[in-house]
Amino acid sequence: MSGPLPFDPVERAAESWVKKYPEADAEIIAAMKAVTSIMRAQQILLAELDAALRPFGLTFSRYEALVLLTFSSAGQLPLSKIGERLQVHATSVTNVIDRLEASGFVRRVPNPRDGRGTLAVLTDSGRAIAHEATLELHKRRFGLGGLGADDLDSLFNRLRRLRHDAGDFG
Repeated sequence: MSGPLPFDPVERAAESWVKKYPEADAEIIAAMKAVTSIMRAQQILLAELDAALRPFGLTFSRYEALVLLTFSSAGQLPLSKIGERLQVHATSVTNVIDRLEASGFVRRVPNPRDGRGTLAVLTDSGRAIAHEATLELHKRRFGLGGLGADDLDSLFNRLRRLRHDAGDFG
């Protein structure tokens, strides 16, 4: 990318939308602008978070899995539970755990409660790198440094309602 545009591309898209779809009312245009902004914000945040985590040998998805393991009482979880908690497909969990294992941050062991299942177990180096990476993300305010606490709470509550209505949680 060569730098910031001299105009807001989402606003420009909305102007074009009105011309192309004159039947679209103000609420539809607002929805298009909101969803486009959310998707662009996700791209921006993911790029910033991945850049912050790169020196630790992590991506944000690997970081999430490590932190989830640090939250578990024994530092271990079944792979199926990791997928459930992170709300990702089993294939994605396998890929993330493969990478973390190759880095020495987790190890796999058979699940003693389920003969077919596997546990991801956090290693000491995984616990240490998760802690260091978390301190870095704290410094960067998770990429949201431009927003104050009230804005962050408001954003969370609005997105929470969207997630709830979509059946993300009960």
